[in-house]
This record gives sequence, C-alpha cells and structure tokens, in this order.
Amino acid sequence: MTPQTTTRSFKILLLGCGQIGGLHAARLAADPRARLVAFVDPNREAATALAAKHAPEATVATDVEAALAAGPVDGVVICTPTGQHFSQVREFRSRGIAVSCEKPLADSRERIVDLIADAQHGPLLTIAYQRRYSGAFRTARREIQSGRFGRVRSVVVYNCERWAQTISGTWRNDPLQNPAGFLGDAGSHKVDMVFFTTGLAPREVFSRSQRRGYNVDIVTQITAVLGDDIPLSMNFIGDAQHFCEDFQIHCEDADILIRDGVLAIARNNHLERVEKRELESDPDTAFLDILSGAENVAPATVALPVWDFTDAVIRSSVSQAAIQVNPR
Repeated sequence: MTPQTTTRSFKILLLGCGQIGGLHAARLAADPRARLVAFVDPNREAATALAAKHAPEATVATDVEAALAAGPVDGVVICTPTGQHFSQVREFRSRGIAVSCEKPLADSRERIVDLIADAQHGPLLTIAYQRRYSGAFRTARREIQSGRFGRVRSVVVYNCERWAQTISGTWRNDPLQNPAGFLGDAGSHKVDMVFFTTGLAPREVFSRSQRRGYNVDIVTQITAVLGDDIPLSMNFIGDAQHFCEDFQIHCEDADILIRDGVLAIARNNHLERVEKRELESDPDTAFLDILSGAENVAPATVALPVWDFTDAVIRSSVSQAAIQVNPR
C-alpha cells in the first residue's frame, strides 16, 4: 500500500476515549489530513481530557447522536469494547460514514459474516490490524509469497507481555466480553499475521490455557496445522514482566524472522538483517490513505479467519481435544 497525497481534510469522530482511543487520537492529530471534530465516550471526563490534549475545539459528547448533531463527519474510528462494535459499525455506515474499527470486528461469527456482507457495498470498513501496516511484516509477506525461498515448512510464534497486570476492573477481564483473554485481545494481531504473511489458512487446532487467578485466559499454548499440512506453534504469556514478540517462518531455503520488529533472513547459519523494507505505516494513517484512494489491506473479510481460529482455540482448551477450524 502506497500512502496517497491529498489536500482534502477529513473530519474524524473518535468513539471510545480510553487507552487505545488515546493512541488513535495522537496519530490522527499528527496527520494534517485529519480534523478530529468529535470525541465520544460515556465517561465525559475521558473524552474531555483527550479532546483538550489533541483538539480543543472538537465536540465532546457522551453519545453518538449528540456528537453528530454538532456537524457532519467523514469517518469514525471505533475504540469501544468488542460487544459494541457490531451495532456501532452498522449505525455509522448506514449514515454514509466510513469506519475504521478496532479488532475484533464483532462478538460472534454470525455478526462478522453479516458485516462482511454489508461491506460489499456502501462506505469503507477497515479493521485496525496494526501489523498489516508494519514494514517488517509487509516485507516478510512480500518475501514469503514471492516463492524465492521455497514453500513454507513451519511457523513458530512467541509473545509475552505485562498484560494481565493491567486488566483488573476493565472489560478485558470479563469472559463475556473477552472470551479468549490475552490471545483474543493482544494476541489476535499475531494470529492475523500468520495468515497475512504466509497466505495459509488454519485447519486444525489443539490448545491449553490457564487463567492464573484472573477471569480470562492469561496463558495459551497452541499446536495447529495450516493448509498443506504446515505445523504452527504459538505461545502466549500474558502475565510476563516484559514485552517480547518472536515470529519465525521457516521456508525450504531460508528462515524469515521478526523479533521485536526487527526483520532478518537466515541462511546457512548466517543471520542477515533486512534493511530494504516496505514503508512503515499504522491503521490511522492507512485509514486516511484509503479515504484518499489507497488499497484497503485490512477489509472486513480478514476478521473471519482470526475469529474461526480463536474460537477453535477456546473450544480445544475446554475439551482438551483437537478441533477442526470451521469445517463448515
């Protein structure tokens, strides 16, 4: 995806002014193509504080109707809990407003399928899968799918971070709103990257999870099979004391490694960093790019493989049996 240049300014409404909303607001405020015109959150203090920091002239509201009554918007960035996404995405798109929605796209497979069908027509719908805009992962995808290193033979993913220590009292510690715990929240980006970089779809999953005193799964170990009988191993540790992300794709003639954002290619026991990478971006810059005519690399359709894989992980962890991934 190549960033587009435009003189147009897009009026953006930010829905959800918590931690993730703050990240989106900072990126949008830094882009001259965006005008943050409204901040909406049931917690008025949170919305007021974020507006004061990034767009003091913007409307602050506790509900969408009040914000839209203040003036038209071109796009909305949705940063609310997952259970609210379906109705909010539909509401804004029914009004002709483009939507960038945080993951997961919705809280059930049926609702994701409905939104995918809806997205075939009407305003833009894109998902904020940030690693789809990472230069390292986009370059890895380019190299793997070029075929010059042969076919993929195995994939290994390791992710740890200090996540569990931050979720008490939030929706992330509620199994009704976040049934897959650490995997379903922070880990979903890594699941998406398996499919994005390799082009392979999941077939079978076996997993074990632990809650470690929390209400949701904190640690999840996964052994899976991708298309062409490619083995996939994933470990998610949500109560570590540091952040670490190790992503390895082993091909016939090279290993492609992404370790904490650093991309390297290994051959014959020699590790070489890849300096010539695809451009770095983020979901907010990309949202404005897409509104300006660029390709949407995170359309609604990418939500379904991640949902099906995560659902299979949950069912396998409960049943302690291997689960076929959406054999329907």
